[in-house]
Amino acid sequence: MSATSLFGDTVDAFKNLGHFAAATVSPRLRLGVTGLSRSGKTVFTTALVHHLLSAVAMPVFRASAEGRIRKARLDDQPDDTVPRFPFEEHMAALAEPERRWPESTRRIAELRVSIDYERASGWIKGPATLALDIVDYPGEWLLDLALLDKSFAEWSRETVTASRRPERAEIAAPWHAALKALDPAAVAPESAIAELATAFTGYLSALRAGPEAVATTPPGRFLMPGDLAGSPALTFAPLDLPPGFTSPPRSLAGQMERRYEAYKAQVVRPFFREHFARLDRQIVLVDVLASLDAGPAALAELEKALDQVLIAFRAGRNTILSSLFSPRIDKVLFAATKADHLHRADHQRLEAILKLLVERAIRRTQGAGAMVGTVAMAAIRATREATIRESGEQLAAIVGMPAAGEEVDGQIFDGETEAAIFPGELPDAPELVFSGGVAPGALRFPRFRPPRRAMDHGGRLSPLPHIRLDRALEFLLGDRLT
Repeated sequence: MSATSLFGDTVDAFKNLGHFAAATVSPRLRLGVTGLSRSGKTVFTTALVHHLLSAVAMPVFRASAEGRIRKARLDDQPDDTVPRFPFEEHMAALAEPERRWPESTRRIAELRVSIDYERASGWIKGPATLALDIVDYPGEWLLDLALLDKSFAEWSRETVTASRRPERAEIAAPWHAALKALDPAAVAPESAIAELATAFTGYLSALRAGPEAVATTPPGRFLMPGDLAGSPALTFAPLDLPPGFTSPPRSLAGQMERRYEAYKAQVVRPFFREHFARLDRQIVLVDVLASLDAGPAALAELEKALDQVLIAFRAGRNTILSSLFSPRIDKVLFAATKADHLHRADHQRLEAILKLLVERAIRRTQGAGAMVGTVAMAAIRATREATIRESGEQLAAIVGMPAAGEEVDGQIFDGETEAAIFPGELPDAPELVFSGGVAPGALRFPRFRPPRRAMDHGGRLSPLPHIRLDRALEFLLGDRLT
């Protein structure tokens, strides 16, 4: 272990000790909200805060159903150097007349909700307060944690080899052409380094847009740069290095290796120490439907990504010592989002597919003593259910307002017209989705606009509708509100 690493671990231990002492005086829970791009992180966090502040009874969330949550309120920002989650802005986007989905998560953000509640059990009765610190961050950043144990040569070899797979060769061609034009052992001007980094970023973007639909190749900040967009810290790329290659001083390889190591030291490690290592609970949002729609290759890539995400978690049962010096995430919930795009008859099948995707990761995490759950949910429900007749057959459908430009069966929607849509059916056996059990084009998952909210007789807007958000809250928070 290097002196720098030892010093960093010592600093982390003292920080964790301070957090433990503060939590003992004033109970708090740090909840991480993450997921890969387009999985619904922003929508989930907005809906979670909305329902806590609204104090509307949620049947499965026991503290809420039993009326023990007296009040929830937004409180002072927990970390002065972290952007505040713009809850009010996102609620405004969901309201009339815009009624649009909030902007996606592209950087880390935090929000503290203080929950006043009545204790239901234990030897201490009466009122209490829990400070819930919600940390919303892109799941792509988690993939970077795997770089901490890899040298530049190892990362380069793995990344270049993967890019030569037949299904990736075409989209990797521009980057490969840029690689061939440069000698790793020669000195390269800054313009050439920038062009190579741009070509590599283009390859990562093409992976995201391609048949695999999910990008698992780090660095994650290349696709979700946050405040680092355009900085030198993101201007590097893997190289096609021969076995046993040693970087000459000031060479292209030397420059890339130096920036790679700086990226780990200045970007990845600070994220782990300052934010990720302090989480108590974690929800991972998964857009299973998008991968289903893209086919078996996309599902296989999603399975790999979820496994990498869970490997990054410091999950396990907490002891007094671990709470003091190395706190662990003791509960992880995987949530298949956008369940409102399916009829409720398919929700169990959707959750079964999710369980299959994370089966290996669940076994490993439970072996470390952490609790792992799965749920099919919609943090904000944009549809309702109906029955339609098609070709003389009764079909379980969903009714919603497709976004402007969405096309279903040749009809292009204007964003103001409701439609009843049969989304298709998922197979009873979840493993069939990996072997073509869902025929191409058999599923219909258009984007729907957010729901309209009715007003009650007192002129108050009704709470945002959801599917199983209360089940997610009970798993993540329930034991801390007893």
